[in-house]
Formats: sequence, structure tokens, C-alpha cells
Amino acid sequence: MTTPGSENTTDESRVEVDILLVGAGPTGLYGAYYAGFRGLRTAVVDALPQVGGQVMAMYPEKPIFDIAGLPAVKGRTLVDNLVAQAAPFEPLYLLGRQATTLHYEEDRLIVRTTNGLEIRTRAVIITGGLGTFTPRPMTVAERYEGSGLVYFVRRPEDYQDRDVVIVGGGDSAFDWAATLEPLARSVTLVHRRDRFRAHRATVDAVRTSSVRLLVNCEVTEVLGDSSIEEIRVKNVQDGTVHDIRAQVLVASLGFTADLGPLGEWGLTMNARHLIVDTRMATNRPRVYAAGDITEYVGKVRLISVGFGEAATAVNNAATEIDPQADLFPGHSTDSLVHN
Repeated sequence: MTTPGSENTTDESRVEVDILLVGAGPTGLYGAYYAGFRGLRTAVVDALPQVGGQVMAMYPEKPIFDIAGLPAVKGRTLVDNLVAQAAPFEPLYLLGRQATTLHYEEDRLIVRTTNGLEIRTRAVIITGGLGTFTPRPMTVAERYEGSGLVYFVRRPEDYQDRDVVIVGGGDSAFDWAATLEPLARSVTLVHRRDRFRAHRATVDAVRTSSVRLLVNCEVTEVLGDSSIEEIRVKNVQDGTVHDIRAQVLVASLGFTADLGPLGEWGLTMNARHLIVDTRMATNRPRVYAAGDITEYVGKVRLISVGFGEAATAVNNAATEIDPQADLFPGHSTDSLVHN
């Protein structure tokens, strides 16, 4: 199925809902489902042009193994399923715009976005993950952006029968190497050290595949007229130079995360994380948080944990919106919406 895009957004200057979710990653999407299940009008705002957050931006084709009840699910499939789960409740997706300011007006919270949209809501749940994230640039190859240099592998099939060089030693670099190895004509992974940050099982799988590993090496030059044709790699220990034929350079050098305007909302923070209590409530009235952006004693940053936090935040917000409402929502199997 197609995930929500611009067709789900609004061009009006004002939107009024019961709950606003700031962040359209898996936690935010599950929050949209749960808010709908509680009978609350819901909007989801995200700076990215599509839903899915970091999952869709960085590893849409990567299998995820720690979602309850799903032995393995690709990132893209997980996001599609979360969108389908929330669809009966018709959440409003406000994509390609960033939440900038928050203030209170009587019984409403007023959130404004980068394009001037005013969102009037009765509660806010921040599910922004790591905030906005920007890949660290590969300066030696910057002129090839759009013509061979990429920072994310979104559609592995686009690399069929191509020569690919991946730079990095983390999970993304090794995941993409393993994913592209059966598709590409050749895959070379270059890392400046001989130790890796990636999961041991993935490293072992890549080592036993046809992927060429060049350790203690760095890319020193990228050659080609209008697009990448060759990549020069130098061993930083012995000076050995490798000239590698390639049409694609995947720079997996990590990214910088920034909370952006959320950092000005007066929320109690620990580094880039928001401090919450057991209700997922922040220090500001009717502002909650869930997912990787939260911090509390014993916090574990997993998608599966984020799902539970989203449900906790929504149910507690529901009782603050309507003091007569029960905290326990009832069982979903009793809902006619799902029949």
C-alpha cells in the first residue's frame, strides 16, 4: 500500500484536533491508532515528506526482528501496516512541515509549524525519535550528490547490476552491504578502522559473503565527469592505493540529530531526551512524550518499547482531556470499528 503523502495534508491555516502527535515514526503512527481507538480526533505532524521516520529514511528494506508477534518484518512493511491500522480513524497527516512554537490559550495548546499552520489541540504527544537528523557529509564526493553519491539505500532494486562502494563501519553500512550483495554486480565496504560498530552477526554474514572488505582505509578521491566512475581508496597504515570501479558511493558516516524548535518549548531535558514520568507526561501541562526521545530510569530504546509508551501517553492524555474518561480503554476486541 502507499503511505500517506501530500494528499493527506491540508492547505488551511488552522487545524483543530484533540491530540497532536509530533513525529510520524512507528511510535507516532501507533499513537495515531490508539488515539483514534479512544475516539479522539488526531493529527500527526512531521518535518519529513513521508511517514515512517528513521525507519523509512534509513532502512526501509531491513528486516526488523524485535516486534512482538512478527518473527521478521521489513521496515517499509511495518510502516505500511501501522498506517493501515490507524486508517479507520482517519488521522490527519501534516507532512513536510516542522512544529516550531507552543503556547497555551485557555484550554487549548497552540502549535505552529514552519509553513504558518496553526494547530489547536487539547494535548500534545511528542514522538519525534531523535528529532531531525542530517547525514554527515562526505566532502570528498559532495559534487556527486544526485549522480552517484547517496546517504541512504531506500530501494535496493535500484542497485541491480551496479558496482557499489559503501563507506562506514556501523549497522547501516553492514545492513546495506548484506542487502545489496545479491543484487549488485559488486559491493565493496570501506572502513577507516579494523573494528566495527555493527552487530556481530551481521559482520560475520558480510565477511562470509562476496562483499570486499577494505579496513584501515579511507576514500581519498572520487573520479568521473558527470557521474561516479571510479573511487580511490588509500590504506592509512601502509599507503596502499586501491582504484575501484563504481557507479554508486553510499556514505554511511552516521548523522547528527537535533531537537530543533522543540528545544525551546520549556521541556525538562537530559541531553537531547525529554524527561517523563510513568504517565509519559513531561513537565509541561498536557504535553506527553513517547519513543526514543524520552528519558527515565531504566529506559530501553526499542520500537517495541515505544509502542507501549505511546499507548500509555494516549490513555493518560485522554483522561486529562476528559476527566470523566476511564484510564483503561477497554479491549480492542470489543471495538466495533475492527469488525
